[in-house]
Amino acid sequence: MDIAKIQQELQAALKPYRDEVPSFQSLPKEGLSRSDIVDMIAELSQREAPRWQSGKVSGAVYHGDPSHIEFQNTVYNLQSQANPLHMDIWPSITKFEAEIVSMTAHMLGADQTDDEIVGTVSSGGTESILLAMKTYRDWARATKNITEPEIVAPSTAHVAFEKAAQYFGMKLIRVPVGEDFRADVQAMEAALTPNTVVMVGSAPPFPHGIVDPIEELSEIARQRSIGFHTDACLGGFLLPWAEKLGYPVPKFDFRLPGVTSMSCDTHKYGYAAKGTSVVLYRGRELRHYQYYVSTDWCGGIYLSPTLTGSRPGGLSAAAWAALVSMGESGYLEAARRILKSAETIKKGIAAIPELRLLGDPLFVIAFTSDPLDIYAISDVMSKAGWNLNGLQNPPAVHLAVTIRHTQEGVAERFLSDLQQAVETVKSHPELQGSMTPVYGMTANVVLRGAVDQFLRSLLDTVFEP
Repeated sequence: MDIAKIQQELQAALKPYRDEVPSFQSLPKEGLSRSDIVDMIAELSQREAPRWQSGKVSGAVYHGDPSHIEFQNTVYNLQSQANPLHMDIWPSITKFEAEIVSMTAHMLGADQTDDEIVGTVSSGGTESILLAMKTYRDWARATKNITEPEIVAPSTAHVAFEKAAQYFGMKLIRVPVGEDFRADVQAMEAALTPNTVVMVGSAPPFPHGIVDPIEELSEIARQRSIGFHTDACLGGFLLPWAEKLGYPVPKFDFRLPGVTSMSCDTHKYGYAAKGTSVVLYRGRELRHYQYYVSTDWCGGIYLSPTLTGSRPGGLSAAAWAALVSMGESGYLEAARRILKSAETIKKGIAAIPELRLLGDPLFVIAFTSDPLDIYAISDVMSKAGWNLNGLQNPPAVHLAVTIRHTQEGVAERFLSDLQQAVETVKSHPELQGSMTPVYGMTANVVLRGAVDQFLRSLLDTVFEP
């Protein structure tokens, strides 16, 4: 592996503006004019916008309509100085966050259970998952005297569960999924031990978009008196409306008595600005294990509901505004459009003999190729301007369908370009995919064979000016 070449490609992919706009390794002697700064940021934004505006990006931007963006920006501007840490100064943010939690909870079955469903607003899906796992660790320590807590999760569960285990000194037991890419109920149950504090299921998981058998898994957890967390970060704001539209959506929320917590991202299919999510619990007692309280610090009594202290209240205001402006009718219509486009794309992929769909997802469409290199196909699609998420184990790619893909002609253009990419790879068998999947990256960077230390150097590159 040519490390120098790889580093050059990383630099080109991650730092495309280095020689085109001013770069600052230390503070300028004199501050730049505000107009020059705004012009520079506007230029960079305008260069990056066409790709996601055109609907060629998987996920990432879930709404993207200019009027919606302007509305969100207006709300954020009005509350740009607000900080929920100082709840006495900005009680408006307290109002917004309490209502975000309540609206999300009711959407996810709170009105169909006798239990009280409560929660908090977080900075995103990863923090929601971290908070829930920290909560189960502390709950099990206090109520069961478990000092070596374990999480049992399918292999498809989000990597944030691994991060939580690493951060909080927990053991994550990954269980292989079945041939249908759903959690294997019997294998999950067999993985439980006296140290298990929580089981996990996804609705749906990021890789393949197929909802786990939450009903069966959560009932096992209930019978064992352990926690069950449904990760609905991706589907929480779409699946309830898909169900109302008549699509086959299995139960995954608080209607199931064994579900004791959920994570659900307002900044995905909730169409809020990036930086908000909701974590929910069955009952206040469980939520109390999430909180941090200090009563004897010389700086005064301190309390914080989440991992952070200061938080951007403007984002919570914008999330609240997104929810109440969309309303049930808005979410239903968005889901209808997305699912219709997803059906078109699924049928088109299935009609290409060299490609194979993984399972039968609703809106996150994963596919592979048995005779061809799927990463080579993805490379060709990238050259045509498309961004597909690369998967591994097995090698595959997926497209997370959003409102951007419901624009006229986008689904048809995707299928046409995909067919052409397949033909290109067929006619050039020497082509090999240059992409090892890296979550969150939109460029194909040569990383095949990379190991842990090399990935850490990638992050080093990100923070170099």
